[in-house]
Parts: sequence; structure tokens; C-alpha cells
Amino acid sequence: MSENEPIKLKLQGTPREIGLQHGRALREQIRSQISIYDFMFQNTSKLAWKDVREVATEFQLTLQNLTPHLFTEMEGIAEGAGLDVLDIIALNCRSEIALGRFSDGCTTLSWKKSDTTRVLSQNWDWTNTVKKNLTMVSIEQVGKPTIYMVTEAGIVGKIGFNTNGVGTCLNAIRAKPMINSKVPIHVALRLCLESTSVDNAVNTLESLGGVASAQHILCADSTKALGLELSPVGDEHIPEDESGIIGHTNHFLENHYVNEPPWLSGSPIRLQRLAQLTQELIQGGVQGDAITPALLREQIFSDTYNKPQAICCEEDPSRHISNRSSSLFNIVMNLDPKNLGAEVVFGRVGSGEEGPVLTMPW
Repeated sequence: MSENEPIKLKLQGTPREIGLQHGRALREQIRSQISIYDFMFQNTSKLAWKDVREVATEFQLTLQNLTPHLFTEMEGIAEGAGLDVLDIIALNCRSEIALGRFSDGCTTLSWKKSDTTRVLSQNWDWTNTVKKNLTMVSIEQVGKPTIYMVTEAGIVGKIGFNTNGVGTCLNAIRAKPMINSKVPIHVALRLCLESTSVDNAVNTLESLGGVASAQHILCADSTKALGLELSPVGDEHIPEDESGIIGHTNHFLENHYVNEPPWLSGSPIRLQRLAQLTQELIQGGVQGDAITPALLREQIFSDTYNKPQAICCEEDPSRHISNRSSSLFNIVMNLDPKNLGAEVVFGRVGSGEEGPVLTMPW
């Protein structure tokens, strides 16, 4: 498979079986991810991989206590890939271990099409070195909705939707503190994707005591969307505005519980640009079924205003090679019970070098 048309992986069964299938199928990619993050940690956090694994031991007990089924899945991934479970825990806690010192971007958007339909979408910005290790995954579990997501090899939760029409997008936030007795953000994403509604997802995260690091999850179902500005010391929820829109980039809008120094200068500019572009479309009469994946890719997610820190992000040569971001894929999810699905394009949309439009389910 090429980087612009990655592996499609179907996982099913018990947590252990799902993990084993994941680890065996993506053994090479998981090992590549560890090498990439080892290099990144050394350059951003001065941590060698043995130090990273040491921090991961602190999360092991948290996962065993709070999400034992996902810890079992991680054990299966490790066994399938021929690695130690601490390697897999480290991948799934990489946002927390780095204490926000990675500079991933991302622009997310939820748009109400009707009272029973939402579109959930984002550009996911990250270092180009992980692009070859991205995969499209379906997960079938007894008693839970089937999940369709785009994730990094070895990571149990990311960006996607489920057969109940619950979808997730993610914006990284750089803010302290980090509390390792709480749920890592990629685990929180998976828990949202196992939920039956936005409210169910929120209740699940709250019942477990919240998340370990400051992050934003844009969570939507067919009838509701919420911007979950999460942190270990308090959360804020952002509702849809009068246009039925929630837009977000890489800084908190309402959550003042944490210490968040300015860290990504393009984030406020991207958010303002996102608001401008969506309002122009609304004023032009775009609504309902006119809000299509193609329209969003062409009119919003390919936008290069304020590049390189644009909605369609490109690498900034002034940054260290280990910490340069670009838009690696775009996803547009249609959370409509009668027409549920997503379109995914790998690469920078509008660049002429992006891949074909792929669909989930496939």
C-alpha cells in the first residue's frame, strides 16, 4: 500500500483477539512508530526510549484499573508485534509523556445539516514521518457499536465514528498539568468511539475521573455536537453556535483551569480563518445537503492562508526536522443514521499530491 492509500484493517473479537490481530498485521509499522517517537522524544523532551518506558509504567496501573479491556488489548498488540506492553502503553500515552512538547496542529469542524444530521471533519496535522504508519481500522466488539477510524499503528483510539453515529476529532493543546492517574487522551478517544451518544461519551469520561492531559475532543452524533475542552483539573464544553457550527484549533477557548501559555502562533489565526470561510459559505446559501465532503475539502480544508501554519498545514523549515507538521489526512464524516459514512483523503488536500477519496466503511 502507498502512503496515500494505507492499509485497511478489520479487527474483531475479544480485546485480546483484537490486540493480537492489530499487532500481527502492523508489526513493522508499530516498530517504525517506536523509532520515530524515540527520535522525537529525544529532541523535544530529552527522553530516551528507556525513559519513556519508565514513564509508561506509571500509566500501566491506571489502564489496568480504569480501562482493563483496553489494557488487555494493548497486551495483545504487544504480543502480536513481539514487543513489551510498555512499548505499546508509551505509544498510547505519547501525548501525555511529551507534556505537550510536540507541535501537532489540526483544525476541526462540526456543522449541523439538520436536526438529525451533523458533518464532523478535520485536517490532522503531524510529522510526515508517521504518514506511512497510518491505517484505516474497523473494530467489531460484542455489545458495542462497530468503530471505523484512522489511527497510528499501535494506538487504540483516534479519529473516526461508530455505527451509532458517534464521531470524534482531536486538537492537541499544550498546557500543564499532566496527571497519570487519569485516562490518556487516545484512550479517551476510544472510549468516545465505544459510546452510543455524545452524552454517553461525556458520562463515561466523567465517571472515570477525566483525562490525564489537556486536549480538545470534538464529539458529535446525529443530534448533538460538543467541543470537549478537557483537562485533568477541569473541563469545559462548547455547544454549537447559532449557525450550528463548532470550530476549533490548538488553543482553549473556554477552559481556564489550566496554565496554557501561547505556543502555536498560527492557531488563533486558523480559527479566525475557519470562522470566516464557514460564514462566507453560509452567506452564500450553503446549508443542509449542500454541505458536502467535496465542498469542505475545496473551500475550507485546502486553504493555505497564513502558510505554513494554515488550515492546510505544510512543513515549516525553521523547525527541527523531528517536529515539523503538515496535514497528513482530511476526514469528513456524515453522521446521518440513514447515510452514515466518511470520506478520507491522505495527503494535503488541494496540493495536487493528495491521494484518492477513500470511504469508510469500505
